Parts: sequence; C-alpha cells; structure tokens
Amino acid sequence: MNMLMRKGVLGLAGLAFAGGVVGGPIAAHHAHSVDARPVAVVQSSGVDSAKLIPHGTQGVQSRIDLDDEQVANVKAIIAATKKSNMDERAAVISIATSLQESKLENLGHLGDANDHDSLGLFQQRPSSGWGTPEQITDPEYSTMAFLKGLKQVDGWQDMPLTEAAQTVQVSAFPDAYAQWEQQAADLVGQYWNS
Repeated sequence: MNMLMRKGVLGLAGLAFAGGVVGGPIAAHHAHSVDARPVAVVQSSGVDSAKLIPHGTQGVQSRIDLDDEQVANVKAIIAATKKSNMDERAAVISIATSLQESKLENLGHLGDANDHDSLGLFQQRPSSGWGTPEQITDPEYSTMAFLKGLKQVDGWQDMPLTEAAQTVQVSAFPDAYAQWEQQAADLVGQYWNS
C-alpha cells in the first residue's frame, strides 16, 4: 500500500478515534483512577530496559491499576507481538497504545457512548478496514492488525513511542500515547518472559 493511500485510510480511522479519546467509550464506560505523579520503574526480568524505552519517557507519566482482565490483555498483546516476530519495543508501543485507547479493556459496542464503530483494545473500526467486529474484539487479531500497521511505518524502531503509535492510529491527540510509556514498559518487563 503506498504511503499516501495508507495515510488516507489511517487518517479516517484517526478521526474516529479522536471522538472516542475526548468523550467516547472510555469516558462513558467507567472511570479509572489515573495517577500522574512520577512513577517508579519496575525491575524487568531479563529484559533490557534500554530497549524498552530507548528515548526516555516524554512528559508526565500516567498509571492505572489493572484488574485480571486487563492483565490477560497485556499477556495477549505480548503473545501476539511474539507471534508477529516483533520485539519488546513493539510490545511497549502496542500496550501504551491500548492503554490510551481502551485502558486495556476489550470494548464492545457501547451504544450512544461509542465512537462510531470503534471496538476492542485499540478502538479499531470495521468501517475503516481494520476487520470485522468479531475480529477486532479478538485481542490477538487486533494486536496483529496494529502491529501490521506499525511494520509499515518506516523507522518505527527509532521513533519516540508517541510518534510511532500516532502514525498508525492517526489520533487527534497525537501526544496522548506518551503518558503510558513507563507503565507499558514495566508491563513488558514483567510479563515478556512469563
């Protein structure tokens, strides 16, 4: 897919995500406490922390407490990343993106609170070509779809997290992904080898 066409398709998806970020499914679903204080780094088990956050974090970092379902989704994202033959950095970008888009919840249709037809961990839209509702509410499929988009971004490995995520997601709030980098890296460090 050429770059102009990909940007056009991803741009349409980004417009859909924008409404959801401001007042869409997450705001209507339920509130999570977000702690925007400086965070401590969790020691990773055999994962090179420099590989997880090669550019350092950008801005104030947020953190939420995760329930069992959200941890299961973290593990599903890591498994799909490995299945896609991508590294820990790709998992950090994926988890941070899902933290921003859905707080790691596999969201179905939320009625009037839904942002158009955005669904799943990454708030992907069937109408924008991400897959069927059944596919994009499958954590493995939705992660692999996100990673497929990430692989098409030239130099994603060398980009700051928020730039790489934004290039795939095309959000109206391009810097929003950055706030989740530390928690995403901590989760990859904790679960990559488990």
